[in-house]
Amino acid sequence: MSKEKIRDYYNKNAEYEWKRLIQDNYHRLEFDTTMHFIKRYIKTEKLILDAGGGPGRYTIELAKLGHELVLFDLTPKLLDIAKQRIINEKLENNISEIMQGSFTDLSIYENNHFDAVICLGAALNHVLSKKERKKAISELIRVTKSQGLLFVSVISKLAVLIDPFLRQNQDMNLFKKALESGDYKGGAFAPSHFYTVDEFKEEFSCKKIDLLQLVGLEGLASLKNHRVNKWNKEIYNDWWKIHLKTCTHPAVAETSSHFLGIFKKK
Repeated sequence: MSKEKIRDYYNKNAEYEWKRLIQDNYHRLEFDTTMHFIKRYIKTEKLILDAGGGPGRYTIELAKLGHELVLFDLTPKLLDIAKQRIINEKLENNISEIMQGSFTDLSIYENNHFDAVICLGAALNHVLSKKERKKAISELIRVTKSQGLLFVSVISKLAVLIDPFLRQNQDMNLFKKALESGDYKGGAFAPSHFYTVDEFKEEFSCKKIDLLQLVGLEGLASLKNHRVNKWNKEIYNDWWKIHLKTCTHPAVAETSSHFLGIFKKK
């Protein structure tokens, strides 16, 4: 039932999800910061799995850089958008596969198959039970080559709790439950499990990988998103320099709307 609710949410909001990361300055911080760190760590053309990649925003951007991509997602309408966008950009030769499914089961791929794996946005948040998340994480690690890189971003529990207070949201019982468990049953957003940094590190604690870096994707701007969206390009570029100097601070990662873990497989 939960997978159906998640699929239904994204089927209904497919076009928004394509536009989300570039719709304004605040959302661009998530996208620009993610791409900055992917490009910092991946220097040459690679075979990359985009697990839970939705409408293909990152798939397309990485394909433009010359990488070969496999796009894997649960939601048909998101994949339909991705297919059309890939054709529009004439990137078909860089996309080896577009697959529908849950990345809790990547058994169609052999061990050590991909040079790098990305699982971004809220994809892992939508795996609701801890048992299933551990299974998903195990699969992401399994299909990554030895010495390969794994990039996983999630929505932060603390940021979710802060935001409604700033907006004077009236449904506080919902957020009290989120404070206790991190679980959100769905409504305004798809069913999700929101992470603290400690919980994220615990679920990724594995002898097969090392955590290289933790990044707050929206960083300090998470608390002032309404102001960020009023910035012109010059102000955004000035803030970008400050953002890159602060986004890896542990406290910034914890309270950022999304944070990114960068791992290397041994």
